[in-house]
Amino acid sequence: MLDLIETRIAIIGLGLMGGSLAMGLQGKCSGIYGADTDPKALDLAHQSGIFDGLSEHPAEILANTGLVVLAAPVGAILKLLEDLPDLHSGSPVVLDLGSTKRQISAAMALLPPRFDPLGGHPMTGKEKSGLDNASAGLFRGAPFAFTPLPRTTIQARHLAGQICEAVGARPLWLEPDRHDRWTAATSHLPYLVASALALATPVEAAPLVGPGFRSTTRVAASSPEVMVDIVRSNADHILAALGRFRDEIDRMEQALKNGEWQALAGQLSQAAASQKDLTYEHGEGGRQ
Repeated sequence: MLDLIETRIAIIGLGLMGGSLAMGLQGKCSGIYGADTDPKALDLAHQSGIFDGLSEHPAEILANTGLVVLAAPVGAILKLLEDLPDLHSGSPVVLDLGSTKRQISAAMALLPPRFDPLGGHPMTGKEKSGLDNASAGLFRGAPFAFTPLPRTTIQARHLAGQICEAVGARPLWLEPDRHDRWTAATSHLPYLVASALALATPVEAAPLVGPGFRSTTRVAASSPEVMVDIVRSNADHILAALGRFRDEIDRMEQALKNGEWQALAGQLSQAAASQKDLTYEHGEGGRQ
């Protein structure tokens, strides 16, 4: 079985995720090759000294690579999966880093049998994207979700485990639908709520903004283009999460209107306990 240290890796997409993975795997594989259509990203990648080969065209860096990492937005990953059989003549493990998994897993299932596909999603990130914000420690302590297909081999699982060990992440194996349902609540809804709070707060209140508001709205500074690409691919689960959120807001509003302070205190106590269960038990290294 091929180990990570023996594997040539191609990373398509040299933004925050792809760049951070490359930094974390430097010296832990037999070579790292990168592709990106953005000249700025390629220039930064050249300057980093991490890559053994770089190109604007994926086909030029894929030869003899045993692991292909698709580190692009969900829509771009779907297009890359469609094109991959014409770009790579070998039998690599194919790992994506997309933020939702159902559409990508379905597209992976259509790859020719010579490919060994595995869905992936590191549950970490920053509100600022791009290779200039990448860091080798981005994945440290964070959950790295993997969504295997029925055809995913032991070899792919083995490399996934070694990648996690190399970058300090915690592997989590689950089905694509469960992944998308959970991330709708833990990642996509928090972004929409943070955005709504930022929009609902008058700019005149800026002098009174403190750390609580900053931490609550931090993710609202994320790239709108990237986030729309994500939420579009998971709208059904996000709508369900929004419904649950709206129910809780309605309870709070009703208690405020009716002066039901004991009921409100009970709801807030439940919220404090839930927050502890959600963050403390499983660690706080993942995406907030």
